[in-house]
Amino acid sequence: MTLAPARSRRHVLAGISGLGLAGAAGCAATSPASPAPTRPRFQPRILAPLRMDMSRLTHMTVCLRPFRAAGPRLDVETVDDKRVVHNYGHGGSGWSLSWGSAQIAARNALEGGHSDIAVIGCGALGLTTALTLQRAGAHVTIYAAERALQTRSARATGVWSPDSRIADTARAPAAFGDVWERMTRDSWAMHRAYVGLPGRPVFWNDNYILRDAPRLDAASTTPAPEPIPSVVAFANYSDRIRDLGSRSRPLEPHEHPFPVDQARLGVSMTFNVAELATRLTADFLREGGRIQQMTFHTPADLARLSEPVVVNCTGYGARALWGDHTLTPVRGQIAWLAPQPEVDYSLYYSGVSVVPRPDGIVVQALGGSDMYGYGVEEEVADREEAERAINTVARLFERT
Repeated sequence: MTLAPARSRRHVLAGISGLGLAGAAGCAATSPASPAPTRPRFQPRILAPLRMDMSRLTHMTVCLRPFRAAGPRLDVETVDDKRVVHNYGHGGSGWSLSWGSAQIAARNALEGGHSDIAVIGCGALGLTTALTLQRAGAHVTIYAAERALQTRSARATGVWSPDSRIADTARAPAAFGDVWERMTRDSWAMHRAYVGLPGRPVFWNDNYILRDAPRLDAASTTPAPEPIPSVVAFANYSDRIRDLGSRSRPLEPHEHPFPVDQARLGVSMTFNVAELATRLTADFLREGGRIQQMTFHTPADLARLSEPVVVNCTGYGARALWGDHTLTPVRGQIAWLAPQPEVDYSLYYSGVSVVPRPDGIVVQALGGSDMYGYGVEEEVADREEAERAINTVARLFERT
């Protein structure tokens, strides 16, 4: 692909020198009669190119996001002699809301005055709930068929997305927006505490949102995906947390290196999921927790546990375990490319998201709508979907 001279590919490729943020204007003395100094022209960062090629594909994973139209299940019920606290159904927001949701579940679990508590599930919600309970003084055992790195939580994209498929606007309770905001703010504060720690369990990325690539010829360009007709009016509460983090801003053509008509730049919180899950597990065990392998098929299996209080953090697994058919799967597939430590930015382009993580480059087709993957329970990876997504982004980095 040939770029117009003003959009030269040299800005993307490493090895270019002399570009940076201009900023020494205040060093020169000026007299009162001198004209006001002009704002220094912003120069684009030097971005290492993403190596979008199927030869770098290491593996593919599929995750079923557990969507509930009414929002996450956070209620309490009694099963035989057990007090059961539910904490599941967070759609695509499990990691993002994990700490805030854990605080609600922990309060519900401790209300009865018991301190011996079982947590079912070892994913994002299970680990954060167990730690929250433990730090409140409870004796906690996690019971799960799989450890954290084998759960669906380990197949998450790993970006801050607190209202991703979190509820259906038409079916969520009137007070749910307030509950969501509290969960979001509590989670944000906890996640920030992990930024800068060894292993980078949580970190920040520049995020480029790119649109409208020039149509050079029909052979080299695939149109952007058509939006899927909406069946669900997914709730959007982002206006409630406008004070958290930064907002994206539009870029002028000279401020970015990509061959597109429109670009925005923001900063995105990113979860290094493998490292974060490993750290949370280690913290839980070091602070006195226990993890025991156990599989549950029906609520009657809870009778095997000695603890009088059980917190159910089974995610999409609650559909089978609890017979909760209000849970709808939303399929999401990741194509994993070999890591590129030199890449420190993420991007969204033509329905595809790319997120660099230490464990690999996450490439995910998102389609043109949150309805993409809705109701699809298939967990077998689709190589053609992966190839289309990788080739779509590769067009941004084609050399002349």
